[in-house]
Amino acid sequence: MSRVLIVEDEQHLADGLRFNLEAEGYEVDVADSGEAAQEILKSASPDVIVLDVMLPGKDGFAVMSEMRDAGQFVPTLMLTARGHPDDVLKGFAAGADDYLTKPFELSILIARIRGLLRRREWLRSAPPVAIVAKDRFVFGDRSVEFDIPELRVGAQVFPLTLMEANVLRYLIRHEGKAVSRKKMLEEVWGLHEDTDTRAIDNFIVRLRRYIESDPANPEHLLTVRGVGYRFVADRQKK
Repeated sequence: MSRVLIVEDEQHLADGLRFNLEAEGYEVDVADSGEAAQEILKSASPDVIVLDVMLPGKDGFAVMSEMRDAGQFVPTLMLTARGHPDDVLKGFAAGADDYLTKPFELSILIARIRGLLRRREWLRSAPPVAIVAKDRFVFGDRSVEFDIPELRVGAQVFPLTLMEANVLRYLIRHEGKAVSRKKMLEEVWGLHEDTDTRAIDNFIVRLRRYIESDPANPEHLLTVRGVGYRFVADRQKK
């Protein structure tokens, strides 16, 4: 039986989600604040998290960022009334796997949860030695397994969120070329309206932490001043 952690301060909504998810066969824990959720995570291991953004005290973006920085890669669906593209990007930049705005259809929420759980169960059931990536890119002692998704640097393994993997895939496909932030927003996220392109920078900072030997002096994920970024596989061709 899969366990879901709901982080929602609106009690009527939290109670409704608990009732319906338990009716679907899930075990459910509920936290009414970011701090309460972090306390639960110290002793419990949910299979998926439904995380509201607008929480008292520490908001959902902060909770999400702190989870990922602490190495907690529980699949997470961010739930919020704020549907502006900047907020969507901020959620993904913090490490969310999916994003749903209120009001929402219960059937859609359950479908999104099932999708996240399917990915998690696949990873659990596939022995690491038996995984053969069908979608892989290798450069130096680094390799990206896009169908898992994860990044290997020497003996280290870094799980990637789906959005981190999508950003990296896009840059690799345009290897050697300067790619604008605006173009990435349009082609990776499908956002065509006026959006704060600085959100892309958050993804690059995170990916550099994984990929670069010295993130302050990158050799693979290069900044193109006034434009965006450029990926270089061979450091000798910078």
